[in-house]
Amino acid sequence: MSIKEEILKIAQAARQASFSLSRLDTTAKNKALELMASGLEKNAAALKEANKKDLDAAGAKGLSKAMLDRLTLSDKVIASMAAGLREVIALPDPVGEVTRMWKRPNGLQVGKMRIPIGVIGIIYESRPNVTADAAGLCLKSSNAVILRGGSESIHSNAAIAKVLTKACVAAGAPAAAIQVIPVTEREAVLEMLKLEEYIDLIIPRGGEGLIRFVVENSKIPVIKHYKGVCHVYIDEFADLETAVSIAFNSKVQRPGVCNSMETLLVHKEAAAAFLPLVATEYRKAGVEMRGCPRTRAILKDAKAAAEEDWGTEYLDLILAIKVVDSMDEAIAHIEKYGSLHTESIVTKDYANSHRFLREVNSSTVVVNASTRFSDGFQLGLGAEIGISTTKIHAFGPMGLEELTTQKFIIYGNGQIRE
Repeated sequence: MSIKEEILKIAQAARQASFSLSRLDTTAKNKALELMASGLEKNAAALKEANKKDLDAAGAKGLSKAMLDRLTLSDKVIASMAAGLREVIALPDPVGEVTRMWKRPNGLQVGKMRIPIGVIGIIYESRPNVTADAAGLCLKSSNAVILRGGSESIHSNAAIAKVLTKACVAAGAPAAAIQVIPVTEREAVLEMLKLEEYIDLIIPRGGEGLIRFVVENSKIPVIKHYKGVCHVYIDEFADLETAVSIAFNSKVQRPGVCNSMETLLVHKEAAAAFLPLVATEYRKAGVEMRGCPRTRAILKDAKAAAEEDWGTEYLDLILAIKVVDSMDEAIAHIEKYGSLHTESIVTKDYANSHRFLREVNSSTVVVNASTRFSDGFQLGLGAEIGISTTKIHAFGPMGLEELTTQKFIIYGNGQIRE
């Protein structure tokens, strides 16, 4: 069988599975999710053994530390995958929810009801935990899912999918509800992106190059998230201890992910007191600081920031720092260089916090907390299938509701149109 024939067969099976999933009740879906979670825990050793094959190959190819971190299936990651699936169990089933009802003058009752999108294609790099997160959210929202991970995680993804599919079948869901494309050739992605008759939505997760490739080649609607250039703005009314803690966590806690801070903006009235404090902590963590002239006047060891630094997603222990005259300048900087991902303000001023929330146009806007909370699991979505930085049809971390669409429903009692 050729790659084209194999991908077509997978997509056709997914379409048929989506019809069965749309009729599956919440009890059966939750049973499948619990079996999926317990299956991951029981098979942790086998999952790590498969993951070791991927890690060994990735190490031999010289992948970066950040990429290896994303690829690793540790006990903590496996436990987190299981916890995410169980959190999805606890969430309300969106399918069938009537979100609005209104009455027309002719007596018709008109409403809107949530329904599954149908078949979701996920194209992603490195992170094998995406396999479980995406499968769980798609199952609970009654969507079939086709998963195409990168070549660097092929063994891990296959091992996870085997556990998840077994759980689905045991709970009465179709085996084709969760499928992993078993080949690593790029041709498989290109063939997948042509199948608009069978696949309803594509969600790519990975670097900017992958996402642009998918957008340029897809006949199917794509949820886009090119990069995460996230900012923390230290207001003139910030509590310094809180500001240091948030600025440090946003950059250092896990620098290789899209919701880590890449640019720190500091009000000129806070700069002299704040920058030496936070720089002390950054130096301990090995952060390379690149600053504007006013930053370098305070931090003598900061390198000069170039124009391209302001729009760069480093995904590493590198940070751009700029001192600004006002919140107006901070917001203007975010509008010019940001990627509509996540921005945070640290302030004790109520009016400033609400102005920042209202005027900053990114998909997640935070007051007095780390940018690292821009994450479906952290926001109570159970897990996330991706983060959208485009506004149609979802914006920000995507959970269950974002994996549904709505249809109109009409109740009549014999009305006909004149």
